[in-house]
Amino acid sequence: MSARDRLTDGLYGAGWSTVKKLPEPAAVRLGRTVADLAWKRRGAGVRRLEGNYARVVPGAGPEQLAALSRAGMRSYLRYWMESFRLPAWSTERIKGGFAPDDLHHLTDGMDAGRGVILALPHLANWDLAGAWVTTRLGIPFTTVAERLKPETLYDRFVAYREGLGMEVLPHSGGTAFGTLARRLRDGGLVCLVADRDLSASGVEVGFFGETARMPAGPALLAQQTGALLLPVTLWYDDSPVMRGRVHPAVEVPESGTRAEKTSVMTQALADAFATGIAEHPEDWHMLQRLWIGDLDPAKAPGADGAAGPAAGRGGAS
Repeated sequence: MSARDRLTDGLYGAGWSTVKKLPEPAAVRLGRTVADLAWKRRGAGVRRLEGNYARVVPGAGPEQLAALSRAGMRSYLRYWMESFRLPAWSTERIKGGFAPDDLHHLTDGMDAGRGVILALPHLANWDLAGAWVTTRLGIPFTTVAERLKPETLYDRFVAYREGLGMEVLPHSGGTAFGTLARRLRDGGLVCLVADRDLSASGVEVGFFGETARMPAGPALLAQQTGALLLPVTLWYDDSPVMRGRVHPAVEVPESGTRAEKTSVMTQALADAFATGIAEHPEDWHMLQRLWIGDLDPAKAPGADGAAGPAAGRGGAS
C-alpha cells in the first residue's frame, strides 16, 4: 500500500471512529467548517462541482455559482458527518431521520412480490435512506459499491453498509448483475446509485440539455426480471430530517429491441433525476465529470475532481 493510500484509509478510519462519538451539534459545526475550508481552497473537486452546477442552473452568474458550490460543499459534508455517525445512531434516530413522499410506490410493489429496483442519483444521503428502509420498513436490500483503492477502504465501506443492514456486492467482477437478478426474481429489493456510469457500456441520455452517459443496469434488470423500476430523489431542508420522493415506475416499452427499450427507460430515469436535482441542486454531490463533453480533457471547462469520497457511495452495473 502506498503512503497516499495509507493516509486515505487512515483518514476515513478516523472519521468513523472519532466523528461518530461527537455530540451532534459538534459534528454539524465540524462538517460546516471543513466544507467552508475546502470551498475556499477551490480545489479540483469544488471547481468540478461548480462546473456541473453551471449546467443545472443555466444562466447563473459567477456569484450565484459560487454561492451554490458553497452550499453544495456544506451539503456534501453533512452527508459525510451523518454517514460517519450513522452506525452510532439509535433505531429511533434513524426512523425519525428520513421522511419520504409517495412511499406507496415502493410498499405496493413489495407487497405484490414483483421485486423492486430503487434508482437514485448522488443526492443528499442515500445511506441514511437505506438505513431507514431496513430499520423503519424492515426490508433488507442488495446494492452495489465501486471497488475503491486501497482495498482496505473498500472493506471499510462494505462493513459500514452491511452494518446498516445492506447486502453489498462489488461493482467489478461481473457477478453482480446475476446476483441482483436473483434477488429481484425472489421478490427482493435492489437499490442502485445510477447517475454516473462506471463502465464502458453506459447509455447516452439527454441531461440538462447535453449528452451524458448513465448505467444500463437498472433498465436491464427491470426488463429481465419484471421488477418495478422506481426513481428516487432526496434532499435536505432546514430541519435535521432528510426528505425524499419515490417517483412512479418507469415502464418497460411494449416494443423495440432490448437496446432500444434500455435507452428509453434510462432516459426516463435521467428525466426523473433531473427533476430532483433542479429542485435541490445544492444537494447533488457530483464532484466528478459526468457529461460526455467533459470526459475529453481538451473540452472540459475545468479540472476534474479526484475520485474521492463520492465514488464510494455506490454504483449500478
